[in-house]
Amino acid sequence: MPAGLLAAALRAQSEGVVIAERGHGPRGLAIIFANESFCVMTGRSAAELIGSPHGQVHLDRTDVDRLRRWVPRAQPGQPLVGDGFLVRNNGGTLSVAWSFDPLFDAAGRVSHVVAIYRDQTEKRRLQEALVHAQRLDAVGRLAGGVAHDFNNLLSVINGYCEMLAAHVAANPQALREVAEIHHAGRKAAALTQQLLAFSRRQPLNARVLNLNTLILENVDILRRLLGNAGRLELELTEDLPQVRTDPAQFQQVLLNLVLNARDALRDHGRVQVGTAIREIKSGQNRRTTDTPPGRYVVLTVVDNGTGMDAETQKHLFEPFFTTKPEGKGTGLGLALVYGVVQQSGGYISARSALLVGSTFEILLPATSEPVAETPPPVVAPLASVRGSESVLLVEEDEVVRKMVAGILTADGYRVTAASTFAGIAREPAPARPFQLVIATMEEEGERFVRGLLKSHATLRVLNTGQPGGGKAVIPGLAPARLARLPKPYALSELLRAARTLLDA
Repeated sequence: MPAGLLAAALRAQSEGVVIAERGHGPRGLAIIFANESFCVMTGRSAAELIGSPHGQVHLDRTDVDRLRRWVPRAQPGQPLVGDGFLVRNNGGTLSVAWSFDPLFDAAGRVSHVVAIYRDQTEKRRLQEALVHAQRLDAVGRLAGGVAHDFNNLLSVINGYCEMLAAHVAANPQALREVAEIHHAGRKAAALTQQLLAFSRRQPLNARVLNLNTLILENVDILRRLLGNAGRLELELTEDLPQVRTDPAQFQQVLLNLVLNARDALRDHGRVQVGTAIREIKSGQNRRTTDTPPGRYVVLTVVDNGTGMDAETQKHLFEPFFTTKPEGKGTGLGLALVYGVVQQSGGYISARSALLVGSTFEILLPATSEPVAETPPPVVAPLASVRGSESVLLVEEDEVVRKMVAGILTADGYRVTAASTFAGIAREPAPARPFQLVIATMEEEGERFVRGLLKSHATLRVLNTGQPGGGKAVIPGLAPARLARLPKPYALSELLRAARTLLDA
């Protein structure tokens, strides 16, 4: 076949194709060919790419390190596969899956590497939708287990508030404060009926952790989930190495596996959660689908339940596949587990036999990095940072609004409080211009602030919106006069943030 035809075929591929020389610099392999699809993916021309290291388009430095370790031991028919993000020339990122294949010279040494990049933006979007849907289901199931005890605790709080009210009836200020506690308690009790809604999305936040610690931190909730269906047993290996994963998402992995095991239990049910260390040496992975060599931390969840037949096991990790009755499951639990394990660079497998039980095994690459210790929160006395400035507080929640307005007023500030910006707009102009606005800066808030800036040149804004929400920049407002304090916040943090802004 003519060489020109082969080159034309590579250029015509819908997937990104890159050919690089074996020589590895600190930023990766030197690119000698890039087809049009790869140029479109990265937003760079072929002239910009050729001669440059391939690592410049990879967002994660570990992608380059992994390839450098693979090249010397590359074997025919055993590509290096992975997924992650490419950096476009405009600073944006693109989610892709890749496969690196070695080319060998006459002496049997790797001379070049052929890389195939596949855009998986849509796949990642669907995966995020699966994770979101599973969170809804998981929180709903957890809520059923804890709502009873939570309501008991709230009953005690509300009951003692009513009893205390009789003792402080002669003190109007104390009576008002007890009434606020009681109102908050009733509101919290109502929230237990609304825990089936859980829509806040959380980004992947991988960090170094120890699986033994994660399991022990969740052992009480695992036992609660099992309830009377069976007993929980732990077999945790001492001196377990650390792994790198998202603690919140891996907690969902653990909960889902235990929930599935619980649903399969019969009489005298037992669920065993264990950890171990496994070293896979070169040569033990004979097939391309086998786990590659390396040192791994193993998590196993074993049950002695009803088990699964061979046909069910073929579809275990497929989205929306479930053997549970209608309304009892979404079929997303194991799809979530599979996705989180994959994103953590790990591997998952399952073994099962009818009327014997099932074993789920997860392998995560071990790391020698230390666990990033988070100091425990310290409850400090509420600081007094007094002021006399005019403050506009816009807070939808009545209890929070009264609490914040009360503490600011007690510290000397002149506070105007409202539930919405529309309510403030209908009120007459204040005697003193506002010097600080405390609110969530969505579109309505931004419009209101921009209007205030015309006559309030020294205005400051404290944005209490959630991380990732609200306005990060407001036209006409200097960056030094805009700060963010996302909920939930401590009152001491609010007071310090307000004072810092006003003193800036």
